[in-house]
Amino acid sequence: MTMNTPISATDLNIHLGAGDDPSLFKWLIASFLMGKRIQGDIAAEAYRVIVEKHERDTSRKLAGCTHRELVRMLGEARYTRYDESTAERLLKLSTKLNAEYAGKVTDIRKLCENRAEFAARLQDFEGIGPKTIEIFMRDAEGVLF
Repeated sequence: MTMNTPISATDLNIHLGAGDDPSLFKWLIASFLMGKRIQGDIAAEAYRVIVEKHERDTSRKLAGCTHRELVRMLGEARYTRYDESTAERLLKLSTKLNAEYAGKVTDIRKLCENRAEFAARLQDFEGIGPKTIEIFMRDAEGVLF
């Protein structure tokens, strides 16, 4: 991958499919990490450390982390510029996903009539803005809509 080539779900060995909530969750976390002002390769490594190495591959497992554990994982990936706020927002994201959508990205989709409504619901999560939504939808839109 060159510096200007966006990292895709496939690059991270995430194979998205309709109704495949585990993969959609993983891609949401990767998109969240890449949506910050940080180098793509560092964000990708943070994804690998959190989701693959430490097996925080569901919203329940991620919500079970402490803030300190997440900061440590982010540091392990050299994702240090925003480690404190990112750890806090990842915990809030997983907690909200669990509380409001049974931990499933597909449950968000079921409540939405269109892409705009889905994007608006995603943006209700702290730390998810237009850039994260753009990254996520680049690969997920085809399986969601």
